[in-house]
Amino acid sequence: MTDHPGHGDRLTTKEAAQRLGVKPETVYAYVSRGLLTSHRSPSGRGSTFDTAEVDALAGKGRREPPGGDPLTRLRSGITLIDAGRYYFRGVDATALAQRHPYEEIADWLWTGTLRPGLRLIAPPGALSAARRALAGMPPGSGPVDRMRVAAIAAAVADPLRFDLGRDSVLDSARALIPTLVDALPPLGPPPPADAPLASRLWPRLTAREPDPPSLRALDLALALLIDHGMAASTVAVRVAASARAHPYAAVSAGLGALDGPLHGAASGLAHRMLAEVLERGSAPAVVADHLRVSHPVPGLGHRLYPGSDPRADALFAALADIPSAQATLTAAHQVAEVTARQTSLHPNVDLALAALSVASGMPSEAGETIFAVARTAGWIAHALEEYAEPPLRLRPTGPYTGPPPPQPLP
Repeated sequence: MTDHPGHGDRLTTKEAAQRLGVKPETVYAYVSRGLLTSHRSPSGRGSTFDTAEVDALAGKGRREPPGGDPLTRLRSGITLIDAGRYYFRGVDATALAQRHPYEEIADWLWTGTLRPGLRLIAPPGALSAARRALAGMPPGSGPVDRMRVAAIAAAVADPLRFDLGRDSVLDSARALIPTLVDALPPLGPPPPADAPLASRLWPRLTAREPDPPSLRALDLALALLIDHGMAASTVAVRVAASARAHPYAAVSAGLGALDGPLHGAASGLAHRMLAEVLERGSAPAVVADHLRVSHPVPGLGHRLYPGSDPRADALFAALADIPSAQATLTAAHQVAEVTARQTSLHPNVDLALAALSVASGMPSEAGETIFAVARTAGWIAHALEEYAEPPLRLRPTGPYTGPPPPQPLP
C-alpha cells in the first residue's frame, strides 16, 4: 500500500505508525480492536487517522508488538501477587481482610475511600424482581444458578443500568451484591436487611445457628476472595465491559466463567473429600483413592504460590478459633501432611473454604457461592477500570487454520 501525505489533522498509516512506535501492520491491528478509527484517504488509496486520537493512544503507552494479543497483557491497578503475598491497591490483602469487613473493603476497592460501618442494602424493586424470578426455577437449582438468574432480574429492574458513568456503576454494584445474597432462599431465620452481609449470607448456606467466630470466618473468606488478579472469570468480565456491557451483564459473564470445574467449583471437590475423610476416619485412605485413579488431590497447590496460599493460611487461622471446626480442620491438615510425603504442594484457599463449609454444615456447593458473592466486588472493580479504557480493545487476533479460499459452495 502506498501512503499519501496527511490531510489537515489526519495522518497516513505510515505517520500514525511512527507516532505510535509500531509497524504499519500493528496500526491496523489497533483498528480491528477498536483502539483507532480509520478512514479512506481522498484518493481512495490507503487510510488516514485522526491526529488527536493517535496521540492519545501513544500517550497511554498501549504499544504492542506486531501480532500481540491484548488479553495476555491486561494492566490493572487492583491486585498485585508477588513473592507469596497478594495486595489490594498496594495494601496487604490478608491484613486488610483481618481488620475490615467485606463491605468496607469492597467499597474501598471501588472508590479508594474506607467508610467504617458501611452496609449494602438491596433495593426493594430489584430484590422483589429477583425473588420472583427465582421462584420459577426448577427444584434442585444450585445457588450460583440462582445468582445468575437474580443478576438478570436485578438488571431488568434497573432502568439506569446502561449508564456507564462511574457513579451510576457504583450505585448498581452497591445494589447488586446484596440482591444476589438476599434473593437466595433462607434455610433458617434471616437477619435484618441492614445486618452485615456475612450474617445475611450464612442462613442461605446452612440451617445451623452461627456463633460469632463462625460469622467472622465467613466474612473473612468473603474479604479474602474479593479479587485475585486476572483469573478466567475476571478476564470474561473485562471483555464484556470492553464491549460496554452494563455492570449486571459484566457480572453475568463472570458468573458464567465461574461455573467451570477448574475455577469456582474447585472447593466443592475438596468439600466432598474432607467429608469422606471424616466419615472414614482416615486421610491416607482417601488420598490413596485419589492417587490410585490418577486424580489430583483437591485443594492443594496454586500456580501463583509456590509456597503456601496466604488466603488459606488466614482462613485456617480463623477456623482454629471455632471449637466445632476442629475435627474438620484436623482432617484438612492430615490431607496436606499425607500428600506432602509425595509432593511439595501446599493447601490452597479451596481446601480452607471446604473446611469452613464442612464444619458449618453447609452443602458442597457453598464454597462456590461464597466465592461468587465475594468476587462480584472484584469484578465490578475491574469493570470500572475497563470502562475507562477505549472500547472493544480486548479483541484478540489469531491465525486462521481452516481450508484456504476460495472453496466451492456446499
